[in-house]
Amino acid sequence: MSGNIQLLADTLAAARAEDRAALIAYYPAGFPTVDAGIEAIGAVFDGGADIVEVGLPYSDPVLDGPVIQTADDIALRGGVRIADVLRTVREAHEASGKPVLVMTYWNPIDRYGVERFTAELADAGGAGCILPDLPVQESALWRQHAAKHGLATVFVVAPSSRDARLAEITAAGSGFVYAASLMGVTGTRESVGEQARDVVARTRAAGDLPVCVGLGVSDAAQAAEVAAFADGVIVGSVYVKRVLDAQDSAAAVAGVRELSRDLAAGVRAAAR
Repeated sequence: MSGNIQLLADTLAAARAEDRAALIAYYPAGFPTVDAGIEAIGAVFDGGADIVEVGLPYSDPVLDGPVIQTADDIALRGGVRIADVLRTVREAHEASGKPVLVMTYWNPIDRYGVERFTAELADAGGAGCILPDLPVQESALWRQHAAKHGLATVFVVAPSSRDARLAEITAAGSGFVYAASLMGVTGTRESVGEQARDVVARTRAAGDLPVCVGLGVSDAAQAAEVAAFADGVIVGSVYVKRVLDAQDSAAAVAGVRELSRDLAAGVRAAAR
């Protein structure tokens, strides 16, 4: 491995060596502005996140629930561009020294150009991309360019994924596998449920990649629940909600830093 995909692997391995899951935060670029988003991501890392996924705002986010859709809408109305997403990745990575990925739907990359996007993401210090709507069987071009530039290709699996499909995804992917804890869109949930435990076990059995769980984790108790069986706990909507609910920018930054501290404590408290 080369580039920041190695940093991603090392970060997940270091968490495993501490007998804990990694805390992975999702935060959309350009929300509420580009500069404010970069500051918020810095606070997310300061509070204890191991990895951050920077969301590329998109007008038709089929996987995202209303909280993230609201943030994406604010970012898009503010004029966010792919260059702003890449700047967010660069500044977040350089300030923290930690792995930063991009989570994006396929259409914006396809329009921008796969070779151009992968080259620029690698130049920005990005560790890779999470591509929730790119089918594995249509991913050869992306994976060719991602590998050329030392970027991880993270695919998403769901509780409905059959074992043969999980084997195909773990063979084609790199970095880790993103396991959706339940069927549906992103957002906080009362319970993460047994579906997540099952899909993690089946994905681990299908290949060698770490398996990180997202969709629904909203507090330290749920983070601990998922950390008991997953290699990483992915949290997004509740970070966005802290910023949406904050009275001003200082409160937003303090809020996401405090949330990271709580979630990091939950991850470390898990009985594994």
